Amino acid sequence: MLLCGPSGSGKSLVAARSGLPVLRLDDFYKEGDDPTLPLVAGSSDIDWDHPASWDADVAVAAISSLCATGSTGVPVYDIARSARTGEDTLRIGRTPLFIAEGIFAAEIVGRCRELGLLADALCLARGPVTTFRRRFLRDLREGRKSVPFLVRRGWRLMRAERSIVARQVALGAYACDRDEALGRLAAAADHRPETRTAA
Repeated sequence: MLLCGPSGSGKSLVAARSGLPVLRLDDFYKEGDDPTLPLVAGSSDIDWDHPASWDADVAVAAISSLCATGSTGVPVYDIARSARTGEDTLRIGRTPLFIAEGIFAAEIVGRCRELGLLADALCLARGPVTTFRRRFLRDLREGRKSVPFLVRRGWRLMRAERSIVARQVALGAYACDRDEALGRLAAAADHRPETRTAA
């Protein structure tokens, strides 16, 4: 199950409430000194909301490993430091269904479908103002970046939210609110197959 949506839309909360194992795709961000990181147009800020700031190949490999073996290595990523600080192992055992959640999850819908791993892809959409408030308070509480950076990023994302959701839907995700997402996750869990085949 791929779970995407704008930053601050509540993906982590929905994933936690589902009761399913969770692979955090945000742990696959590139490090801050990576020369391929994109910049916000007309700015020196790194654009952490651009798919090029994220390592899709490694994320898909981790999903494939979980589906095949029930475990995978996962980077430990410190968002405040923009750096990987280690590696952990995620083990889901014989559970045939798990959630891979993150703002770039829609970017790999097609690849997961082609590999025969996709059960469903959901995009949380809660409205620009609600998402802006949740995102800003969370990032401030967690000290993710400097306050000026968070304000600039928050304003930019609030204005772009509808296009972000439209892009994720175009990539194959189904737009829904929190309650519908939880309902679809519960239904998928109730009808999961006997063998591990889906992410």
